[in-house]
Amino acid sequence: MVPGEGPKLWTCGLPEAWHKGVQGGLALSPGLRYFRHRSLSMAPYHIRKYQESDRKWVVRLLSQGMAEHIPATFWQLLKLPRTLILLLGGPLALLLVSGSWLLALMFSLSLLPALWFLAKKPWMDYVDTVLRTDMSDITKSYLSEPDSCFWVAESEEKVVGMVGALPVDDPTLKEKRLQLFHLSVDSEHRCQGIAKALIRTVLQFARDQDCSAVVLDTSNIQLTALSLYQSMGFQKTGQSFSCMWARLVAHITIHFIYRLPSSQAGGL
Repeated sequence: MVPGEGPKLWTCGLPEAWHKGVQGGLALSPGLRYFRHRSLSMAPYHIRKYQESDRKWVVRLLSQGMAEHIPATFWQLLKLPRTLILLLGGPLALLLVSGSWLLALMFSLSLLPALWFLAKKPWMDYVDTVLRTDMSDITKSYLSEPDSCFWVAESEEKVVGMVGALPVDDPTLKEKRLQLFHLSVDSEHRCQGIAKALIRTVLQFARDQDCSAVVLDTSNIQLTALSLYQSMGFQKTGQSFSCMWARLVAHITIHFIYRLPSSQAGGL
């Protein structure tokens, strides 16, 4: 937003009725910075650039968003063959050696907190890492250069969503790419199209930067995110383990790419 000016609606030449509340698909055009969405049944929200006053909201979104995945990771860990062998074989072996059912039961119960710790660790390590790196100073990391940005979705004076974008720093690439980071929407504001609007904001920004593609990483635990990205045209390019802890809990990082049409092909 230009200082001294009011907010600019992303009208994109659509009929006036659209931005008064009539529902429709999200239209984007180059250079647009501001989007306001209204629905007859949902609270309005708008997408804007990050401000330093948003930091507490953004950190909360990050922390809560990652914590939501711990139970699913825990249940996945319980279903792994090696975990079942440990949960069943360990107490049985202890019973045969000691002859004590109580000791075998205590051993089984003591394993559960350890497994919860294993399920929790990759997510908490991720939060700690990003808060020490790119999100330690969001303005410096994302808003100091024209080829990067960080946006928030605001509803009723609260930040309810966020997403960031940085250029891919890989000299071996023969094309310009942008990487999407930290997409998150508050649990109470989901199913309103906010995540899609944030993704489309990144895609339009990438197009404005003459990028050939947008890439991102997510995980096999984040089933809703996987479905969302694929429904919007992202294609899987591979998978990997981010660390030893991730391998232990079968937490797979999945890599996606979205190929942008050429500048002559029109809008997204």
